[in-house]
Amino acid sequence: MEKMLFLVYLINFLGIFMASTIAKDNDQLMSLSKLKMFVDELPDMPRIKGYDVINGVHVPKSFKIGMYHKKWKFHRDLPASQVFAYGTSWDTATVPGPTIEAVHGVDSYITWQNHLPSKHILPWDPTIPTATPSSKKGIPTVVHLHGGIDEPQSDGHAEAWFTNGFQHHGPKWTLKKYHYHNFQHPGTMWYHDHAMGLTRVNILAGLMGAYVIQQSSVEGPLGLVYGEEYDRPLLVFDRGFRSDGSIYMNSTGNNPSIHPQWQPEYFGDAIIVNGKAWPYMKVKRRKYRFRIINASNARFFKFFFTNNMTFIHVASDSAYHERPVELHDVLLAPSEIANVIVDFSKSKSNSAILANDAAYPYPSGDPVNEENSKVMKFIIDPHHEVLTGHIPQKLIKYMSPDISKASNTRYIAFYEYASDIGEPTHLYINGNSFEAPVTETPRVGTSEIWNIINLTQDNHPLHIHLGLFVVLEQSELVNIEEFKACMMKLNDAIKCKINNYSHGKRTEVLLHEKGWKNVYKMLPGYVTKIFVKFSFIHSNESYPFDATAEPGYVYHCHILDHEDNVMIRPLKFVN
Repeated sequence: MEKMLFLVYLINFLGIFMASTIAKDNDQLMSLSKLKMFVDELPDMPRIKGYDVINGVHVPKSFKIGMYHKKWKFHRDLPASQVFAYGTSWDTATVPGPTIEAVHGVDSYITWQNHLPSKHILPWDPTIPTATPSSKKGIPTVVHLHGGIDEPQSDGHAEAWFTNGFQHHGPKWTLKKYHYHNFQHPGTMWYHDHAMGLTRVNILAGLMGAYVIQQSSVEGPLGLVYGEEYDRPLLVFDRGFRSDGSIYMNSTGNNPSIHPQWQPEYFGDAIIVNGKAWPYMKVKRRKYRFRIINASNARFFKFFFTNNMTFIHVASDSAYHERPVELHDVLLAPSEIANVIVDFSKSKSNSAILANDAAYPYPSGDPVNEENSKVMKFIIDPHHEVLTGHIPQKLIKYMSPDISKASNTRYIAFYEYASDIGEPTHLYINGNSFEAPVTETPRVGTSEIWNIINLTQDNHPLHIHLGLFVVLEQSELVNIEEFKACMMKLNDAIKCKINNYSHGKRTEVLLHEKGWKNVYKMLPGYVTKIFVKFSFIHSNESYPFDATAEPGYVYHCHILDHEDNVMIRPLKFVN
């Protein structure tokens, strides 16, 4: 009897031990060296027309896109992962979501539907300002069209969130059906989640997708590469995985006694393109167009080809250049977009690897390793093509910034705060949390000069909703610790005599980044002067909506972990 009881206890003990070991193993980051690269073909995400055609004429269209909880295979040899995916149905939902193709001047009406479960698949931190339903159940989401010039009610304000079936919603929520006017210049954008304090985890779970505005009357004469086979959006992001295939996110914060889960940056070593880890793409020996979107939380990418092929850079973010620019490498911060032409007929080899050489965190972090230095592989057909497309000498010239017409000059300071152990606790813009009263109130139709003062050690990609801007200059701060001490005390660039400190070395704005941008890299220890325009860059026409309406807009750092805690501020327009 005693032997029998001993065996029972032993079996129970071994069962508990094995279960705890499995749980512990499942919480560990998988070694990606077990996964072979370039075994999954690059997907072309489903395409949705944002318009209808009646008697040959483009007309407005209303449709629905849902957010679904499902399984997704990121790699042939990796178990399927739990994800949140956009799609017109559960069956068709993908990571990233469908590419929405709109036409300039033709309205698209999208009802974004939340079909997500009551609990998140990733750890989130309630100690940072976070969208939280009163019932404590349901996953708040809201969709922002990054680069879109649209009414405030359809911009995806961080506090305009809603849960499954619109059962609960945030204090700034207004309507179910979003109205995208598509009245701006043609270009590439992307849509993604923007819920307060949850943006990083909702996007990590998979809530993102490409959005393209086309305008044949303007783009047609350029003769650039077109057609679904040769014009491909590439959404690039990084992820870590556990051995069971689940997306890995560290569940312990860098200051666990302050923030149990929040970490200052998320990095994963698996590089995902259009939902597959290190995919391959078969291409012909001709020109292709790639709309490369950095959809990472915090990772910068410095793209280059291992066989020395070049990029012909034709557009940055959502706006074309005046002239194409040939580059050997392209640096993209999170949410930046590079619209490039790649001519595979120039390759001397039958394959080319698109690689990455950006430190993480950028610019002073760790160097790339074997896994995160590779992005994808192109397998090039050895037979030459006759028709390879055209690259014009001139593209599109938009309005040039007229500094003399700037109606206001602002100083925008970036701060990072640390705990007693020197670990970041939170980040502010102008020393204010998101809830502080609005301080940026531009007048609709005007332009302003913003001086972005980066007092941190990180490069922060600044994104301004609604506004487009041109980077004028970047000047290094001298005696930065002295100036920083004054700013931490007074939080006033004028009183701290900014002009006495902002005369260090100048960093030249690269040629392909001198045009109109909606996000830009703010160098650490520098003042970056930008000319921000709060009207269309392709015409003198006013917005076809009331930009002064509630809930207003925001501007923020696009490192998502920074934005969530709480490097984001409201932006309210006045007449």
